[in-house]
Amino acid sequence: METKQTSNTGIVNWFGESVLVKLGLIGFLTLLLLIPSEWIQSLIKERQNRQDEVINEISDKWSGSQLVEGPIMIIPYKTIISQKDINGKVSSAASLTNIYILPEMLNIVSKAIPEVLHRGIFDAVVYNNKIQVNGQFSALELKKSGINPAMIQWDKAKVAIGLSDLKGLKNNPAIKLGNSVYSVEPDFTSLNLFSNNLIILPDLTAEKNTALSFHFELDFRGSSELKFQHLGKSTTVKVNGKWNNPSFTGRYLPEQRQVSDHGFSATWKMPYFNRPFPQQWEDINTKLNTEKNGGAFGVKFILPVDQYQKTMRTAKYSILIILLTFISLFFTEMINKKKVHLLQYVLIGAAMSIYYTLLLSFTERVGFNFAYLIASVATVTLISIFIFMLLNNTKPAIIFGAILSIFYSFVYVIIQLQDLSLLFGSIGLFIIISVLMYLSAKMDWNKKTVAEIE
Repeated sequence: METKQTSNTGIVNWFGESVLVKLGLIGFLTLLLLIPSEWIQSLIKERQNRQDEVINEISDKWSGSQLVEGPIMIIPYKTIISQKDINGKVSSAASLTNIYILPEMLNIVSKAIPEVLHRGIFDAVVYNNKIQVNGQFSALELKKSGINPAMIQWDKAKVAIGLSDLKGLKNNPAIKLGNSVYSVEPDFTSLNLFSNNLIILPDLTAEKNTALSFHFELDFRGSSELKFQHLGKSTTVKVNGKWNNPSFTGRYLPEQRQVSDHGFSATWKMPYFNRPFPQQWEDINTKLNTEKNGGAFGVKFILPVDQYQKTMRTAKYSILIILLTFISLFFTEMINKKKVHLLQYVLIGAAMSIYYTLLLSFTERVGFNFAYLIASVATVTLISIFIFMLLNNTKPAIIFGAILSIFYSFVYVIIQLQDLSLLFGSIGLFIIISVLMYLSAKMDWNKKTVAEIE
């Protein structure tokens, strides 16, 4: 009698150890499935990079993102520099510098008409835009700067505006300065004020005054983003467009904005206190590095849904879903007292990995939401039928299919959320772990083991 009890105890211990071994193998298999998960994420990044390449190709042919800069008045100024040689002899030499004057008031009204261009399965946002610019330059400040009025070369004055991609310019603009109208021409001199300079050459000898009003219009096209430079002592920019998903970018957010299904409007009103430029300065050849000084702002026309970003976020949950599925399958195996071979775990894990390639391929064709539905239904159906064939029982197959559906629905909800995704994800995982702990506590492992041995 004692020998039989010892034998039963040994068998029970052996089975308990085999369960632990199987759990260990399931854990090891889950880790192995990290490899195809990384491959899938790399594939998504590759497709996303391809989309960026297509967008850049379209932008190169249409026109790139546009930054509107200016106007700035430039007045050459002659200075006399005294130099002493090694013998102590003093000589004088003339040097030419520039006086840069920014607008006292700068008002810009912009009307953008975005549209989506298609190349194969990829999309890019481009736009046509018309702007009206008006304002007035500041008066030349002489006293604080110590400028000698007699040394100012009024006949060589310039007014410069900048546009980052001249290929998008659709008209031949003209600038009205004071009471005169001047045709704009590209500048091919050493002037480095903007990346692309458009200038007029007014002769201000008669006026000898910089406090002049200005007005001009630009008709151009661009892609993805439209930005402006804060150059006025008082700058007001109004932008409206037929696009329901704008992103306001740059150093300043609009003071007023309205976004609806039909379009958007935004208004920036900025004083010069937080502007990274003085109102007037002297330099030989100033270069306004807008990327460095951060004075640009504007709007970015983004696509309503970033399909690849959502697919990538979904793929990052792959290992979690596979692990929870394996645990659920293990509990199903224990409850139904029918062993599931490790190879069958491998097949289920492979099906769940292929799910993400299905999601990616269908997303590029029909959009993320519909693709998620197709891939989820196909995968849940396949695995449910496989469970039915393994256990030869309809009820656990239906229950397992419902569990998978809950997992995929849970991930879908998290993907749709933005700021609350972490909160809802944490709560959801806590609930799932709680249920698994409850089921584990309710199971009589020893009783099941003995019954299975007998």
